[in-house]
Amino acid sequence: MGKKIIYQFIIISFLLICIVSAITMYSTKNNSIKASIHNAELISRIVKNDLTSYMVNNNVKQIDSYINSMASIDNVKNLWLVRADSVSNQFGINKNQEPKDDIDKKVLKTGEIEYKLNESLLYSSMRITVPYKATFDNGIDCLSCHTASAGETLGAVSMELDISELKNIGLEAIYLIPIIMIVGILLIFFIFKNKLEQDNLIFDSISKSLSSSLNGNLRKISYSKGLSKDMILLMEKFNRLMVTFKDTSTDIDKKLKGFIGTKTNKFTNPLEDSKEIVQNLSNLYQFKKEIELDNTKEEIYNRLSEIFTNQFKITSFTFIEIDLSKRKMTTVKEIGNTFYCKENIENEPHLCRAARTENDVITTEYHHTCPYFEKVDKFHYCISTSISKNINLIINFVFDDKDKLEYLKEKISFIKSYINESAPSIEVKLLIEALQQSAFRDGLTGLYNRKFLEEHTKKLIPQALRDKFNIGVLLLDMDHFKAVNDEYGHDIGDKVLKELARILNETTRESDIIIRYGGEEFIVLLVNIKTEEQAISVANKIRIKVSENEIDVYAGSKLRKTVSIGLSMFPEDSSSLESVIKNADIALYEAKSKGRNQVVRFQSEQTSSIDLF
Repeated sequence: MGKKIIYQFIIISFLLICIVSAITMYSTKNNSIKASIHNAELISRIVKNDLTSYMVNNNVKQIDSYINSMASIDNVKNLWLVRADSVSNQFGINKNQEPKDDIDKKVLKTGEIEYKLNESLLYSSMRITVPYKATFDNGIDCLSCHTASAGETLGAVSMELDISELKNIGLEAIYLIPIIMIVGILLIFFIFKNKLEQDNLIFDSISKSLSSSLNGNLRKISYSKGLSKDMILLMEKFNRLMVTFKDTSTDIDKKLKGFIGTKTNKFTNPLEDSKEIVQNLSNLYQFKKEIELDNTKEEIYNRLSEIFTNQFKITSFTFIEIDLSKRKMTTVKEIGNTFYCKENIENEPHLCRAARTENDVITTEYHHTCPYFEKVDKFHYCISTSISKNINLIINFVFDDKDKLEYLKEKISFIKSYINESAPSIEVKLLIEALQQSAFRDGLTGLYNRKFLEEHTKKLIPQALRDKFNIGVLLLDMDHFKAVNDEYGHDIGDKVLKELARILNETTRESDIIIRYGGEEFIVLLVNIKTEEQAISVANKIRIKVSENEIDVYAGSKLRKTVSIGLSMFPEDSSSLESVIKNADIALYEAKSKGRNQVVRFQSEQTSSIDLF
């Protein structure tokens, strides 16, 4: 640092000397020109006055000798007169007084002083011409002799002046000033040298301490006793500050890391660690506020995935919900298409190691931690979090290289903080979904109820019209169901309805919708059924299975029941689902009228032929 200051001091001093020298040189040259012009004007005025006197006294013949005598003045190398054309016309041409160069001609034309500076290494001169004009001055009236107007240029006094002496004086000043400045600068430097060395020592010590502190190693600085009292006091204050700052930052670091569940590492920078923790806690607080306002768990999952992608730069992960009690797995969200163990555990989710052990599962170097993750060129990290009594959220992170996995391990405490904050909100959304599902489910059979039909078809019908697919509507009614209740009681009647619900679930697709419409009436919506023949086939399959099913009643006796089914097609029969259901009801009535236990396809002529009331 000391050498750097000295170099800077030398450079600044050199630049200062150059600037002052340049200013001095310019000022000297400018002053020399001004002094020369002033001398020329003074000589010109003397010459003008004397010439006027010669002319008034009729001594014109002595003018040439006068001019020669004036040319012998010190520093005047040459001097001559120049006549204007008006004077030559009046008094005759004098070849000795004709313009000698362009400067003379220009002065006679403009009436302004003109000069030209001639310089060499050892000699400098100035060629200058000063005009004299027709005026009344000091009692001398030029207009009394000259036929000219006032202010008209009558002639000029031209001369060549030697200004070498002025130049030498300026050069002496130019040499002298830098020397004085150099002496002054050296004097200042030696006077403040000791102070500079002390300041440099303090600066280097503080600089090293701060550099070490920025790397996490807060330390005091050492100093010699040769410093001044003020310097020693400054160093002691700095050391007290560093000790206090080190103790405080270490304490904050321990408490913050204890709060988030990570260990203090002596090789890390506590300041940077604390800053990162505070920033993440701030982000986590904002995240918690946002998820509390989300309507669905899907919104929470989307927000959580944005945190992983944007904040932690993770590009491949999957959210999986696993219900071990029902052995059911649901892939909620997948980013990067890297759920490599899906095929192994999709049908048997209880095999998932993370869900079963409720511990993190991480790729290891020498053996497979998870037997169902078979990608040997990939690295994975699975986290299991309980989001309800029976459901675990599994987050499966997958990486192309080990460095990214190690980065995740470093940030895992922060990542788990976001997951743990999300879990209660997700659980609330699951409970809300369960409540909503219970509102749309029939308490006896577990099938959807009439309210669900009304709500779901608000989305289903526009989609069917937009995508142009068919919906087969089956309206089923248990034949002679009242007789069952009358003969066996309502318990057996409920059992019969549950058996019918079971058969409907077994004989329809997962995409089809089964609804208990009311009492012993059921509706099956065959979504995206290709033809009415396929719909009739499904209906007959249901009818046959119901008729073949035996239901246990009292004392080991068996009961068999039948159903009648009416079929109508949407949108073939009507673009209104309500009308299609009414059409299926008409077809059902006809099936009942024809003897029951059969399927009837709605025909338009049935509307007029069947009395519904």
